[in-house]
Amino acid sequence: MDKQNRKMLTAAYKERKIVGGIYAIVNSQNGKMLLLSTCDLQGSKNRFAFSKKTGFCINLKLTEDWRKYGNTAFDFTVLEELSKKETQTDKEFSDDVETLRELWAEKLQRKDLY
Repeated sequence: MDKQNRKMLTAAYKERKIVGGIYAIVNSQNGKMLLLSTCDLQGSKNRFAFSKKTGFCINLKLTEDWRKYGNTAFDFTVLEELSKKETQTDKEFSDDVETLRELWAEKLQRKDLY
């Protein structure tokens, strides 16, 4: 890769729209879900897809059910997306995402969460 192309790719990466959000790993067999938040929603989707493809559990809280029901019993569900504003720092964006996760945790029934 030449130096100019590398600079262009780096600049495009830095200027990309950053989308975080709240998502759940849902067990279709028993209805339970693991509520999670992230500042990089696409990265979390990719990690989940990789874990399903390889059969390795993505989260320790899911391990028992992952073994019991298999990786095909789990789905990645986006509950809410949040875009980072140009004026926000990474810390401010992270705090906003975490606050949103707390609001979702209050909405959902405790008995249905891992």
